[in-house]
Formats: sequence, C-alpha cells, structure tokens
Amino acid sequence: MNAVTLGPLVLAADRYAVVLGIFAFVLITAMLTRRIDGRFQAWSSWVLFGGGAAARAGHVVVHWNTFTKEPLRIFAFWDGGFYWPAGLAAVLLSVLLVLRTARLRLWSLLPLAVGLAVWNTAWQLSGGTSAIALPASTFETLAGGQHALGAAGTAPKVINLWASWCPPCRREMPMMAEVAAASEGTEFIFANQGESRDVIKRYLEDAGVSLNTVLLDPFGGLARHYGAPGLPATLFVGADGTLKHAHLGEISRETLQSRISELQPEDD
Repeated sequence: MNAVTLGPLVLAADRYAVVLGIFAFVLITAMLTRRIDGRFQAWSSWVLFGGGAAARAGHVVVHWNTFTKEPLRIFAFWDGGFYWPAGLAAVLLSVLLVLRTARLRLWSLLPLAVGLAVWNTAWQLSGGTSAIALPASTFETLAGGQHALGAAGTAPKVINLWASWCPPCRREMPMMAEVAAASEGTEFIFANQGESRDVIKRYLEDAGVSLNTVLLDPFGGLARHYGAPGLPATLFVGADGTLKHAHLGEISRETLQSRISELQPEDD
C-alpha cells in the first residue's frame, strides 16, 4: 500500500512526500536567509502559509457544492484537498511582492526547485499502487450470510477497512454511507477489522448509520492481503478485480467521489 511507516508513525505516501518537500524548501530558504538576504525568511512564510491557504480556498471554490452542507469542513485541511493552480498563483505573487529585486527572485527559484524535486522523488518512490487481485476468501456478513469478494462480476468496488474504536473511521463513516447509497454501478463493502458482531451492530445503531454490505474480518485478513498498515483504509478495485488505488487515513468526500469516477468505464 502507498504508505510509509516510521516506527509507530504511519503516513500516507502523498503526505510523506509533501512533508519531505516542505522540509527541503525550509532548509534551503534558511540557508538563503543567512547568506543572501534576510527577506527570504518572511518570504518562506508567505509561500507555505499563503500558498497553502490559497490552494485550500481554490479547492473549496471548485467543490463548493460539497461544502455547503458542511461549511466547517472547509478548515479540515488534514483531509486533503488543495487546488494547486491557486497555490501556485499565490507563490508567484509572493515572489513579486516580497522579493523586490531580480537577484532575489532568481535565488527564490532554488528552494522552490529543490522542494518540488524532493516531493516528486519521494512520491515516485513511495506512492505506487500494486495491482493486487481480490482475495479468494469468503467472509461472513453482518447480516449472517457469506460474501465471496473474488466472485465473478463486473462492478468496480470500494472496500473500506474500518473499526469502531478508530476515530477517523467514525468521522468518515456517515459520509461514506451517504456516498455509497447515492452511487450507482459501484459496490461498497465495509470490512470491519477484528471486532465482534455485537460491537459492530451496537456502533452502527448508536451512530444511526445504515450499510448494505458489512463484512466480518476478525483476524484482519484483508488488511494483511493489501498491506494496509493502519485504519481507515479505502481500497478502490476495478471491474477486473485488481486494486487501482489505495487511500490510507480519513478520506474526503471530494477524493472519494473522484476515485469512484476513475473506476467507471470510459464509455460511461
């Protein structure tokens, strides 16, 4: 799975790449501040905070219809969701307003280039998704039946690995249930990891969440099969039964809907 494990800390590959890119950018700008001009310190703050805020605001504007019912989610930047053209525009504006000479503007290209290079390299090395096939295992459902994930079929699948003790799982579950109910042509499967039937039923009843297909995976077989190092994990499986993308951690509505669209056949 596209994630990086650092001791007890697990980071999604995209966030890991961003952290490394920001670290490289800050390191180079600190060197420029000491050796070239002190204005690079203020400029780096404008790039990080101004560029990030602009990218987030651009994402909210582009997807405004999904934020109208949950306006406080605008500030949940940890879920992801950034419109990078807006962020880039803010970075270019900071170069023009904070760094007033051509010499300083040329120097600004160095930390930007290094940061982007480190981000891209880290993403390429850690962000790949292996085309793992669905397991042949059969799982018991919460309703008491049996469900074979690898059974013949043509519908793409969204498989959510979750547990009721996991705070991000609980936060995203109502949204996941809502999207699942509204999605046509995509099968949603909620595979609970390691909890008993009674615990799962009690949580869903208390939360007021209704799910069509809930699997019991008491020994975490699906997490091991796909190499998920933590919860929640959302797996996007194509109609051919192979993994197309894996998202570790809480997922936003926009990312979920975008990944579902990518699973659909091109002629749709």
